[in-house]
Amino acid sequence: MLFRKRSKDINQWITSKEKAALLVTGARQTGKTFLIRECLKEQKTDYVEFNFIERPEIPKMFMELEDMGAKEVLTRLSVMSERTLIKGQTIIFFDEIQEYKEIATLIKFLVDEGSFRYILSGSLLGVELKGIRSTPVGYMRTIDMFPMDLEEFYIALGLSDDAFEMLRSSFNKGTPVTEAVHKRLMNSFRNYMVVGGMPAAVQSFVDNSDLNKVMEIHNTIVPGYINDFSKYETEDRKLRLRKIYDLIPAELAAKNKRYVFNDLDKNFRPEVYDASFQWLVNAGVAVPVYNVTEPRIPLLLNEKANLFKLFMSDVGLLSSRYGKATVLSFLNGNNNINYGAMYENYVAQELNAHGFKGYYFNSKKQGEVDFIIEYNLKAVPIEVKSGKDYQIHSALNTIISNKEYGIEKAIVLCNDNVKQDGLITYLPIYMSMFISNDDVKLPSSEKQSLKDI
Repeated sequence: MLFRKRSKDINQWITSKEKAALLVTGARQTGKTFLIRECLKEQKTDYVEFNFIERPEIPKMFMELEDMGAKEVLTRLSVMSERTLIKGQTIIFFDEIQEYKEIATLIKFLVDEGSFRYILSGSLLGVELKGIRSTPVGYMRTIDMFPMDLEEFYIALGLSDDAFEMLRSSFNKGTPVTEAVHKRLMNSFRNYMVVGGMPAAVQSFVDNSDLNKVMEIHNTIVPGYINDFSKYETEDRKLRLRKIYDLIPAELAAKNKRYVFNDLDKNFRPEVYDASFQWLVNAGVAVPVYNVTEPRIPLLLNEKANLFKLFMSDVGLLSSRYGKATVLSFLNGNNNINYGAMYENYVAQELNAHGFKGYYFNSKKQGEVDFIIEYNLKAVPIEVKSGKDYQIHSALNTIISNKEYGIEKAIVLCNDNVKQDGLITYLPIYMSMFISNDDVKLPSSEKQSLKDI
């Protein structure tokens, strides 16, 4: 079984006896259903599973019972279940719930009824997402699943806990990694850039190391996404969704990598396309990185939502879209091709999985910096370099020297080892797996009574 970080959250919910339902969501093929089943088995939990696609009579039954109470719903489910539902013990697992988004309303009554606990999972495509996520607070907790990140990929390849601790120490202290270790990690990183983080692709690579089979898997996932556009949207909307999605690889390969609306439609109108861009983001198949006018916190206040880069949710899917010639050239270390699009897609994907909202900075006078994030309570610029000229970054130098921005730290992700130069930390690209705000905690604040005022 492939290690997934989200197993900790799911196991915690199972063992906590938390009353609120658990919703596990994310793009298709990210391993939601498999992980839920494995966690339930690991905890030796009694559960029954209802798949809304494989058993269309389930959502149909719900539609017929929308005006009935929770007890009647549970009576019908017990009849349709292949196993006995035991009150206070059985967990009911509803899968592919996007087929019946009204489950969000129904789950409130089922939770209140109290006989069972519930796990829900689905791809929650586009507008389906909004309705399901709008369940009142206290009735459902949400966990987002992403493609496997680099750390999970390294674990799948057998990297030990001790090795991770050594790398984390190097990251925290700013000290170089042993050169032999660095080279092996870079080789595996290049494999990740081709394989990506879709669990089926990773498992195939772990089992047989055949990148041709990996690309075959990718070439089934992308058409599946496109088919979803047709399944869940109207005729005019699905054409827009496909045009936007199909154009992502070409837009990323352009000089500034920003999504240019005129490339999509010469008569582009925001009111026509905005909802489609958001649909792809909500569906988890695209990752947006928005422009900010100034690299200072809070970045949200400086956001220009109409200027953004749009990345694919998985770098392996992007690599396969570029084709075997590009993949082979990349693996062979051919420097005649600019792999910046692939590197930036990887970083956008990794930051997204780590909970960051991605931004970039672009100014006619100061130039462009690939990413700006709120990291350790500061605005931190990140440059991503795929070639040997990683120490050339005039825009980064410019914003660091601008005292108004108050930049205290900058990061350059590159192919070389760890080194420090003033405020700039050069990190091997794989150390992006340690960029996280998980350890950032707000200080305790003393509560003072206002009764005497």
